[in-house]
Amino acid sequence: MELRHLISFLALAEELHFGRAAARLHLAQPSLSQHLRRLERSVGAELVARNSHEVRLTPAGHAFLDLARDIIAKVEQAGQAARAAAAGRAGTLRVGYNFPAGQRVLPAALAELDRRHPAIDVEMRELRTGPQLAALTEGRLDLAMVYGKPSSTSLHSRRLLRVPLVAVVGHQHRWAGRDRVPFSELAGEPCVLFRRAQSAAMYDTIVTAARASGIRLTIAEEVDDPGATAILAAVRPVVGFASAARGGLGGTRTTAVALYDPVPVLDVHAVWSDEANPLVAAFLDCLPATSSV
Repeated sequence: MELRHLISFLALAEELHFGRAAARLHLAQPSLSQHLRRLERSVGAELVARNSHEVRLTPAGHAFLDLARDIIAKVEQAGQAARAAAAGRAGTLRVGYNFPAGQRVLPAALAELDRRHPAIDVEMRELRTGPQLAALTEGRLDLAMVYGKPSSTSLHSRRLLRVPLVAVVGHQHRWAGRDRVPFSELAGEPCVLFRRAQSAAMYDTIVTAARASGIRLTIAEEVDDPGATAILAAVRPVVGFASAARGGLGGTRTTAVALYDPVPVLDVHAVWSDEANPLVAAFLDCLPATSSV
């Protein structure tokens, strides 16, 4: 059963006249008759009856008509969907993000994307930088929002946000009542850090700030999960680190203390690997201008 034969049948069913149906389809009448015969052979039933006075649908033709219309409509919808996806107006975009991007960038971008392209679905995953970049490289994400500009030449990036880092301490810590402390006061303080592979840019920013202030950090714990960092800071006299956008990781259990001299600062970048992906291009067009916390 060929699509053109269905189209010819529908035109004939609507016109009930071979001449008008052929003209509508820009076909010669013999070609239209041939289409009908081939369709009837494929279906195994006579669909159109004709004599010298009239053209009419047989009972089989009436039964076939609505389903044939559904088939043509589905084919048209499939074409529209394919064209929309090719143009970046439909499909599923997989986006990774970190906490600052989720708070400061993603809500406005998603609202604008939904306004412009309501047929684009977005799957979101909150991850640290390292896992996001790995997922991007392996094709499990289409776009990542991470700390730092990637060094790989195969990745493209755009700076979105600049955020300072803060110290996170429990309410019993001696810093808990202070608004800010110089970075050098971290000398000798037991700190909670994470493996560099989890977020190289954040790790390097902290270590570089320590070096600039003339101290060496005392790493008491290595914890990759921000929630676990908050728990440790809440119950032990240790110092964790977070972006100012996140603040006190544990809500009422911890408090954020600004660091200065130097102020450790991080850039959040949108990163993608496939520059030709129209869904990525549509999302990038919806991102707000670069800002700072």
